[in-house]
Amino acid sequence: MLPIVDKPTLQYIIEEAIESGIEEILIITGRNKKSIEDHFDKSVELELELEQKGKTEMLEMVRDISNMVNIHYIRQKEPKGLGHAIYCAKSFIGDEPFAVLLGDDIVDSDVPCLKQLIDTYNEYKTTVLGVQKIAKEDTNKYGILDVKHIEDRVYKVKDMVEKPAIEEAPSDIAILGRYIITPAIFSILEKQTPGKGGEIQLTDALQTLGKQEAIYAYNFEGRRYDVGDKIGFLEATIDFALKRENLKDDLMDYMRKK
Repeated sequence: MLPIVDKPTLQYIIEEAIESGIEEILIITGRNKKSIEDHFDKSVELELELEQKGKTEMLEMVRDISNMVNIHYIRQKEPKGLGHAIYCAKSFIGDEPFAVLLGDDIVDSDVPCLKQLIDTYNEYKTTVLGVQKIAKEDTNKYGILDVKHIEDRVYKVKDMVEKPAIEEAPSDIAILGRYIITPAIFSILEKQTPGKGGEIQLTDALQTLGKQEAIYAYNFEGRRYDVGDKIGFLEATIDFALKRENLKDDLMDYMRKK
């Protein structure tokens, strides 16, 4: 819930989902995350306080989210990895394809990143992974794909590996926090054994899914920020502040003095 300028990081992600046409959102939380539920809950007291203080922009933002989307919550009782977190959503998802947006990844783009993936899913009707090329020295930090180029920004996934040693990475194409996944993943996750770090890895389950059905990757347009990383968080804060007319000039003046 750390803010980037004046909005929690999670709010940027929820706004991306809303702008992509999502109407039902499930947030997987851990212990001591009540602040997330409080922030996105409709609060008469908060709206009244913002109105009295003349914070009309923030007031409209709060009202928009509560009116445009239904937000639900499930607690992951133990931190067993991303694959386990997604499995916790099985009863909520049912037998429908679903989107996954990771909380540490914010994407600034003209067309919302998730909308780009949805458009790709609508063409191929199967699992789509949001990817971008990364520096070779960073390949040990991500799920890395072995792919075949299909057209424009679309690849067919041949194989994948979670956080490979740099010299063993099959490419520089990394999965970066956005997915559309078919419900077939749940039967795989149910039987998935712990992988790297002793956790249930989504990449391992996707690798198995890829043996059952085609998986595609889409090299999405936009600047992606890893806000779970200190430098990534600072870069996002500066860049988003510079996009604000009421902050840009003062921030530039401050940085020139450094």
